[in-house]
Amino acid sequence: MNPLEGKVALVTGASRGMGRGIAIELGAAGATVYVTGRSRTGASTEDRPETVDETATLVTKAGGKGIAIVCDHADDDQVQALFGRIERLDLLVNNVWGGYENYDHTTFADPFWKQPLERFERMFQTGPRAHFVASCRAAPGMIARKQGLIVNIAAGDHGRFLGNVPYDLAKSMCARMAFGMAENLKAHNVAVLGILPGFTRTERVTDAFSGSPPPTTETPRYTGRVVAALAADRSIMQHSGRVQASATWARHYGISDIDGRTLEPFVLPPEYPAPVDRF
Repeated sequence: MNPLEGKVALVTGASRGMGRGIAIELGAAGATVYVTGRSRTGASTEDRPETVDETATLVTKAGGKGIAIVCDHADDDQVQALFGRIERLDLLVNNVWGGYENYDHTTFADPFWKQPLERFERMFQTGPRAHFVASCRAAPGMIARKQGLIVNIAAGDHGRFLGNVPYDLAKSMCARMAFGMAENLKAHNVAVLGILPGFTRTERVTDAFSGSPPPTTETPRYTGRVVAALAADRSIMQHSGRVQASATWARHYGISDIDGRTLEPFVLPPEYPAPVDRF
């Protein structure tokens, strides 16, 4: 079955990690998938081997059609050029995130007044701002066709503090943005949703655990299967504006991870601060 055959998707920030997993699952469902990122064959970023070209190949092997486009989502001109190449778009997945680039992870939990300003600026620019700009480019075409879906990949656990003010703010903005954009687009039959993945077994996480990440981690394709199910849901407008954990969406659609596991919604460790109002 190819529930997304004939559909066109764009997954931003898909060189590796979550974006790659989402793109592959959309391809497995039959979609044509544009994948963006700065890492290309012969010129990858952050000393990582993964590239958008490789992701596009994996999408095609999965059963769809992968199209790689090199794009820095912090550059508005490049984003404009990207959307100029896509004639029709059914699904936009705002996944791009460059907030960890050149990041000293030993200072992650430092109080906000000790966090360098450039860290906040980088997280904002490559997180919520990049999601906003891409959505602005995608929305007019979806409105004209009276259909479409925008998905924001965010982070969180029932409004609990994520341990770093710039990070917490950037990820919360991505979630809240989905709610606000849904309000603006509901009259046009365009849905907007937020997904909060759990502890995910990306390439970086796998490397950090010497190839053996904790068994409680979920794969990037788990969220990818959720996105594919949402995109295939003909009554998706009834969910528009919701922001939920990958596992919560998965439970609704009866989805398991690629190893067959059915996961519980992600919960932060108890040493994190008590819950607060997310919005």
